[in-house]
Amino acid sequence: MSHNVFNRWITCPKPQPLAPVRLFCLPFAGGAASIYRPWGQVLSEKIEVCPVQLPGRENRYSEKPITDAYVLAKTIANEMLPYLERPYAIFGHSMGALLTFEIARELARMNAPSAKVLLFSAHRAPRQPRKRPLLHALPDQEFIDNLRQYGGFPAEIIKNKEFIDFILPTMRADMTLCDLYAYRNDDPALNIPFEVYAGAEDQEAGPEEMVGWGEHTMAGSNLKIFDGGHFFLRTHSRELLECISKSLHVETMA
Repeated sequence: MSHNVFNRWITCPKPQPLAPVRLFCLPFAGGAASIYRPWGQVLSEKIEVCPVQLPGRENRYSEKPITDAYVLAKTIANEMLPYLERPYAIFGHSMGALLTFEIARELARMNAPSAKVLLFSAHRAPRQPRKRPLLHALPDQEFIDNLRQYGGFPAEIIKNKEFIDFILPTMRADMTLCDLYAYRNDDPALNIPFEVYAGAEDQEAGPEEMVGWGEHTMAGSNLKIFDGGHFFLRTHSRELLECISKSLHVETMA
């Protein structure tokens, strides 16, 4: 394998061959593998950080994004299979949390090794009704105006027309995936512990929307609330990484 890519889906910016645990990371809507690259520099060398690169962004920009959560989760699960030879966990923020859940269910159907823990951040529990309106079919300007309220991109970036034109097709595809997702109650609850992270000021997936994740596991669920809104992933990254380290039973930070 190359220095920083296991395959075109599973990246590994900082390989840790002796790390006892591998952490797969799924991005938020419009996000890419690079958002997790700094984690490999901050987390202990006992954790090998493996961001998942979805089609339609960065080095895969020319590829068409997948707008069906179940199709995408099944594809990612198959791509992860060769890299489950050591204990692992999966983290996902916002859309990534939804994908984390469906990937874990798909791996269970395959009788693949189970994650030691699943880490869900800033996405309402699967049965929880959506609080925001559907966004994916809005005209461009309304679509962009709605994205601003979540704070995923700095104001100076979201005002940059060239950037918006570049990212808009992928953002719209990702929001289509989120908007059209419908939970299928056709599998038993997972036998994997859950760590659930919520922003106290998140208007879409605050603590009340996140607590319901617990009904989808037989192994216990723990809710941690951070100050901040939907993107506490960025504003409270140090505290989040400390929680992730503890959930993986790795106390030391680099």
